[in-house]
Amino acid sequence: MRFLYSLILYCLSPIIPARLLWRSLRNPAYRQRLPERFGYTYRQPHKPVIWLHSVSVGETLAAVPLVHYLLDKYPTHAVLVTTMTATGSEQVRELFADKVLHVYAPYDLPGAVQRFLACFRPDVAIIMETEIWPNLFHACRQRQVPVILANARLSEKSAQGYRRLLSLTRSTLQCIDTIACQTQADGRRFLGLGAVDAQMQVTGSIKFDLKLPDSLLKRAEILRRELGQHRPVWIAASTHEGEDEQILDAYLQMQETLDDLLLILVPRHPERFERVAAACIKKKLHLLRRSSGEFCDKDTQVYLGDTMGELLLLYAAADVAFVGGSLVPVGGHNLLEPAALGVATITGPYMRNFEEISARLSECNGLVQVNNVDQLANSAQLLLLDPDQRNLLGENARAFVEANRGALARLEQLIDDALVIEK
Repeated sequence: MRFLYSLILYCLSPIIPARLLWRSLRNPAYRQRLPERFGYTYRQPHKPVIWLHSVSVGETLAAVPLVHYLLDKYPTHAVLVTTMTATGSEQVRELFADKVLHVYAPYDLPGAVQRFLACFRPDVAIIMETEIWPNLFHACRQRQVPVILANARLSEKSAQGYRRLLSLTRSTLQCIDTIACQTQADGRRFLGLGAVDAQMQVTGSIKFDLKLPDSLLKRAEILRRELGQHRPVWIAASTHEGEDEQILDAYLQMQETLDDLLLILVPRHPERFERVAAACIKKKLHLLRRSSGEFCDKDTQVYLGDTMGELLLLYAAADVAFVGGSLVPVGGHNLLEPAALGVATITGPYMRNFEEISARLSECNGLVQVNNVDQLANSAQLLLLDPDQRNLLGENARAFVEANRGALARLEQLIDDALVIEK
């Protein structure tokens, strides 16, 4: 089955550069360092390597405390962080500079994978969240590289997709040494795909262990003064195609009651910044881009978060948050960032990526979930008008995060054990 999978990948491989070039029309970084994606142009490190793979920005941000732990605990090792997306690559450079090695991960082609592993020879492979790569994991097993699937989550929809290739999925999962799941439900789905009890560890989500920078609240206070200390501020973060228009419609509804309302709008992907800005202008809304560095006056209606790495700061400066990817069938994004800050949070109905966390937050009155744009506008407006309810929602969410910390320490122990075994 893996042979057939590889054959199909090789047949499709000529399309890959064309696709990257197409994406580079919006983000030029996609046409750079193309050989890395096929296992070429790597420099062999002079130290043993700990390899951590995080697909894009979200996984990279979640892995920050883990990377710092590895750098501190294993100074005789080089820490290699790989990504698949250009925005993830940019995030690694911004967060870690030259403290880590960084390249794009190879595509799951047998030759590319073998070249990558031959160069870096990692002592352990830590794969963030749900990345199941048949050729890569098989090659790691051949080379006796322990594989840890860290902070692993598996929605029912994703599990259904993997069941269509059950034989390939089962053989791939059997190449993994440890599956560190976020929840019991994730673990049951992995077991249903062919994993075995000996591989499974339910560690919780390391996103609960988010460490807020010491200076964050002070910087957020300064930003809030710039935005307008006495006006209501609503943030819609990590929004997707088809969602921004709904957010703007909700804003216009709310503005009928809250005429000085400021919307901070933060699209999920940088290549969409221009289109979202155009959508705001089309609706005749007074727009200010954060990247402009200009002063936000009382006439500004939409403050476009078109910078990278500032989402926590923007959350902390807002009164109420909406977490995107949830009004459209994307599956939602990280609820724990606004929750850790005690910001009252709303999501839409599509939360399969954070199904259990959203359910538990709702149970403890730490989250409002809505089904459509009208409900979103109504719920956000009620929270902005009622500071007591807003504060209660935020504090319940913050307490939920505090009560569930500890996943990072459990994951660190699993990595320590793997490295001891390797030695």
